[in-house]
Amino acid sequence: MIVLIDSDILIEISRGRNRQTLLEFQNLLTPAHFALYTPVSAAELWRGSRPNEFQITAELFRSLRCVDSTYEIGELAGEFLRKHAKSHALELPDALIAASAVATQALLWTRNRKHYPMPELSFYEI
Repeated sequence: MIVLIDSDILIEISRGRNRQTLLEFQNLLTPAHFALYTPVSAAELWRGSRPNEFQITAELFRSLRCVDSTYEIGELAGEFLRKHAKSHALELPDALIAASAVATQALLWTRNRKHYPMPELSFYEI
């Protein structure tokens, strides 16, 4: 199973505040799963990281694989923005994350489902 982890979940993991989230994350680091993140999420986490969190943040990203930014992901994100920006206030970061999940055929693990109205998107359930 391929799972793309959204920024909100990565923040929870890096701060270690939710035991259930941490346990589920550990389950994704097994050979039966493939856990991904996007450059957008990396930027969002590093922007909000405090100096005492730098090492934990770096270790978190080393345990995952980054989705390559491609033209196809950019094109799909643009399509999502055309379709959903006005009706759902979709913004570029979430459009890129959604497009990355669809392009990699990954389930998206997020707590912010309202940010992702795309019918092409599938979600990871815990």
